[in-house]
Amino acid sequence: MNEMQTELLKTIAKFCQDQIEPTAEHDDREGIFKPEIYQGLGELGLCGITTSEQYGGLGLKYEDLCLALEELAKSSVAYAVTLSVSTMVQSILENFGNEEQKKKYLPALAEGREIGSFCLSESHAGSDASSLKTTAKKVEGGYILNGSKMWISTAGFSKTYIVMARTGGPGSKGISAFIVRDGMEGFSFGKKEDKMGWRASHTREVLFENCFVPEENLLESEGVGFKVAMSALDRGRITIAAIACGLSARALAEAVKYSLERQQFNQAIFDFQGLQWMMADMDTELQASRLLTYKAAENFDQGIKNVKLASMAKMKATDTAMYITTDAVQIHGGVGYTKEYPVERYMRDAKVLQIVEGTNQVQKIVIAREIKKEYLG
Repeated sequence: MNEMQTELLKTIAKFCQDQIEPTAEHDDREGIFKPEIYQGLGELGLCGITTSEQYGGLGLKYEDLCLALEELAKSSVAYAVTLSVSTMVQSILENFGNEEQKKKYLPALAEGREIGSFCLSESHAGSDASSLKTTAKKVEGGYILNGSKMWISTAGFSKTYIVMARTGGPGSKGISAFIVRDGMEGFSFGKKEDKMGWRASHTREVLFENCFVPEENLLESEGVGFKVAMSALDRGRITIAAIACGLSARALAEAVKYSLERQQFNQAIFDFQGLQWMMADMDTELQASRLLTYKAAENFDQGIKNVKLASMAKMKATDTAMYITTDAVQIHGGVGYTKEYPVERYMRDAKVLQIVEGTNQVQKIVIAREIKKEYLG
């Protein structure tokens, strides 16, 4: 790491220790998201790490973003995911928005004064995103949106929503992308999901009932919505991998700490070979996940499109997080299954990382398709 990255991680670690750690367990139990914590991250310049400086961001690389998300996830996957998704929204606006849209929406997002949400999934269109049914009918001066989106992170707290809706026929070519703002008539929220993990990050359904969206809120042009969504997911897979690495690192650290303190048969349980082998495997898998993740980020920063590596990083790092957090609970024994120790929360938080931004089964399909392309030339 360079000096800037080292200072970045120190800043995040101190913020987490002061602002997140004291109430992390309570906020998880009660499902409390604190906008002031996210705004605090913004005041440190962390909410627009990869957004250009001219729009209020830091203009740094995805490698820097991954480092930041990994450090933040050691204390809170919930806030790390919020930061990741809002950064994704900024990347969409910067890459597909016109100059007026960028100036209007990016500064508040990059500075952490507002949060962004990404609206693609529907109740019947998850992995098969091209089958989405939310419609956008062209009318004078704009579009009328009707339909709903599911599993939307930070819905209700976010102000800017990137929404994929169908303006044309079936399939991916009929999808367009829109900027929808909280407060628009006909835009509302459904139930808040009662989730197993990520409980401090609210997930809700969003509803569109004759919601008028001005024509100037269309991103680029009709029919490019699927391209917008897929470009965002390519980035999102890398950042989710980084979050998984942070969660794994924290779970491993807690397991090592506990095993050095816990005494059985007149010795620390760390000294038992069976547990040593478990922790050696855990750390090896973590380091392998980090190498994949940061290689994927490096390729992205260099402009090298490597869908296979991004999918491998996401799949490997999130599977590793599930494995490491499960073994962290096992090393803690019975108390690991109680809320007296945080490892049960880490285990719950890890599970959905294998699902979001494309399930790990979908990642295997993507990887296999890329292998086929390479083989056939």
